[in-house]
Amino acid sequence: MKRFLLSFVLLLAAHTTFAAVPVYVWQGWDDTAHPARLAADFAALKAHGVTGVCFNAGFDTVKTAAAARAAHAAGLEYHAWTPCMLQGGKPAKWYAVNRLGVRADIAPPYVSYYTALDPHNPEVRAWLVEQCAAVARVPGVDFVQLDYIRFPDVILARGLWQKYGLVMHEEYPAADYCYCDDCVADFRAQTGIDIRAVPDPAKVPAWARFRQRVITTLVGEIAAAVRAEGKRVSADVFPGPDSHAAWMVRQQWDAWDLDAVFPMNYNDFYLQPPAWVGTVTREAVRAADRRFPVISGLFVCKDWRNKRHISDPEGWGLSPEELNSAVRRSLRAGAQGICLFSASSITEEHWQALAETIDR
Repeated sequence: MKRFLLSFVLLLAAHTTFAAVPVYVWQGWDDTAHPARLAADFAALKAHGVTGVCFNAGFDTVKTAAAARAAHAAGLEYHAWTPCMLQGGKPAKWYAVNRLGVRADIAPPYVSYYTALDPHNPEVRAWLVEQCAAVARVPGVDFVQLDYIRFPDVILARGLWQKYGLVMHEEYPAADYCYCDDCVADFRAQTGIDIRAVPDPAKVPAWARFRQRVITTLVGEIAAAVRAEGKRVSADVFPGPDSHAAWMVRQQWDAWDLDAVFPMNYNDFYLQPPAWVGTVTREAVRAADRRFPVISGLFVCKDWRNKRHISDPEGWGLSPEELNSAVRRSLRAGAQGICLFSASSITEEHWQALAETIDR
């Protein structure tokens, strides 16, 4: 009898739906974006029960205003999704410098758009603070959502190694930032350590913490400016923080001044099954410690029927069945919502799986 009751409880739990769970979707401005198209897109998201859109119009306040108006007209919360540290065409001294002494605008790691700014540079910080404040001043913006608020990946997620022809079992000089004169001098003044003279800087915990604090300070400055405009601040971060974000991209985000955090729990990038999402979400919820809600970011596969034949990991992601599992595990681990990447990849079958999981 006990065995029967246990089986019944497990079966019931497997089919439990979750009521009133916020659902967000990442989407970006493209060549098709115009008022009518945005209105149609956002109306469709609302019809699927979506709570809000995280929309990337960069720091363009005109585009942001158009998208925010359309989102609010559809009844959606609007997060102005802003890629912070990856910027082109800025003064040379603004760019981060790797351990080889090369600026990110000259030889960006991995991909051409990884032209990373130096978050320790006062001019960079002042510029980013003003850009985010300007976005916050746009009517209809509810949150300024910080993305690429970090150093470049000193170690890529395991699932990306083959794509870039890498084996990354340690921190390599070409992807290790920032070793500009100012960062090196400031660290030496604080610790007495000349990091350029250290054979393996990865073995100096204080150096990692120094760069984590640089990002934390920048987030605090941006958050203060955004809140001065009466708006809130969210951030897209790596999973963890301790299991991944802190050492991969120097994000000790549990110390950040936020109103919401969106860990990018992209399991396929880490060669992990959907069950892993529950593990890292549980870690994130513990780290946030009720100071701000955790929204579990999930990567969906558009061509999910053909997934096993896709060679590029950035074309992988969750099938509808896997999405069901990842959402359940996120919510049971304490996430207060989910966010799907991206709008263009979500199929009707994904929406159906989501509806079966979340009672909307």
